[in-house]
Amino acid sequence: MRYCIQIAGVGGQGVLLASNVLGHAAMASGYSLAMSEVHGMAQRGGSVLSTLRFGDEALSPLEAAGQADLLLGFEPVETYRMLHLANEDTHIVMNLQPTVPVKVSMGAEEYPPIDDLVSNIRSVTDRLTTLNATELAIKAGKAVAANAALIGAVAGVKDLPIDRSLLEETLLEMVPARFKEINAKAFQLGYETVRQ
Repeated sequence: MRYCIQIAGVGGQGVLLASNVLGHAAMASGYSLAMSEVHGMAQRGGSVLSTLRFGDEALSPLEAAGQADLLLGFEPVETYRMLHLANEDTHIVMNLQPTVPVKVSMGAEEYPPIDDLVSNIRSVTDRLTTLNATELAIKAGKAVAANAALIGAVAGVKDLPIDRSLLEETLLEMVPARFKEINAKAFQLGYETVRQ
């Protein structure tokens, strides 16, 4: 068994935390793990891509076109940009809340319509789950828990070879004590969104 997760987002969204949670949970499940560095992390708002491969033959963490079993998109445009890593069997979990680039906020460029991005992704795979992780996090108590909602959504993906309770436990070990309750709620809301 070999499983590949690609995580796409922008700097400051919590891609590093998600990578660490998923990686530690995979190792705690007894899998070998190969994980890429998180590219672009130094630039807040810049593109970030992290690759995790785990299982019997997790030899290289480098991304390969069409090889993702799961694509976790923290940001709509970044999810779409990494679509070449997916195939028709790839599960895609996509946050619908955009992080607007500076050029868009200045009026120099336009952000593409979210519905168009969703339609284009559905043309590659019908295994797409969309959610507004920020709204779920606010419902849980704080917007910064959006990454916990996305990790919860990943836990709800069919055939994910990591146990849901182990993912939640790993997440709660990695967040500060004062944020455990909010993160637990956000995780549960993300999980329920995928399971519905």
